[in-house]
Amino acid sequence: MANKKAVKQEEAATVEPVVVTAFKGFDKDMKCRGFQFEVGKTYEHKGKVEACSSGFHACEYPLDVLGYYGPADGNKFAIVEQSGKFSRYSDDTKVASSSITVKAEINLPGLITAAFEYVRQHCNPVNDQHSTGYSSASSSTGYSSASSSTGYSSASSSTGYRSASSSTGDSSASSSTGDRSASSSTGYSSASSSTGYRSASLSTGSYSTSEIKANDGNTLQHAVAIATGYQSKARSPIGSAIVCVYRNKEGHILHIKAAKVGETINGITIKPDVFYTLNESGDFTEE
Repeated sequence: MANKKAVKQEEAATVEPVVVTAFKGFDKDMKCRGFQFEVGKTYEHKGKVEACSSGFHACEYPLDVLGYYGPADGNKFAIVEQSGKFSRYSDDTKVASSSITVKAEINLPGLITAAFEYVRQHCNPVNDQHSTGYSSASSSTGYSSASSSTGYSSASSSTGYRSASSSTGDSSASSSTGDRSASSSTGYSSASSSTGYRSASLSTGSYSTSEIKANDGNTLQHAVAIATGYQSKARSPIGSAIVCVYRNKEGHILHIKAAKVGETINGITIKPDVFYTLNESGDFTEE
């Protein structure tokens, strides 16, 4: 896992006769710091195990992964099992181990759901679907439900008819599933994902992503993915639309353009499920 924070670890690795279930981030090619991983395989590290230095790294709390591999740029995530020698990082739940097995790939909504379950298991339950703080998580399920999470690496997930989800913070993620649902994510390298008829996804922040997903491959009507940040991008399935903005380095809007999936604008045909951004001329460009 890419090292983004200051190195702090225990003085020595410990041998623990346990298996730790954790979450690991990768780049779009399923690599972590140049090492190639594959789902279903087990890897062994021979030598010293030291958090942020050597061994195989993953995070027990799902959202801590976003601090190393953000939800943009095609980065991938997986559920892993760690065993053997362990060295734990003191600033978050990152764990270095001598053995790691990549069990299954997990998408962003799944990561958010896992984060909520982690919080639920480690905290006393409360009747509140608003979560504020570093690596916080919020989940709301039900008719006309709403969920809001504010904080660095925060996540928000709302499932239900007319549901809404909002997440604010760097590397934050927001996912909303349901008929006429809405998802909004604000922050650097944040991501917004919405699934449902007439749903909307709005992502604001530099290098952020916005996308609409169709359930079971169904065609969506009237759904819109909107990306308004610097070098942000958006994608939608057949039957939906995208809105992209081009900003200069000062953040000033120079171009804004909307298109239906399948529409051809200035010789560019908008393809389904492909990320688009605007170039400096204001034309759509595949990412």
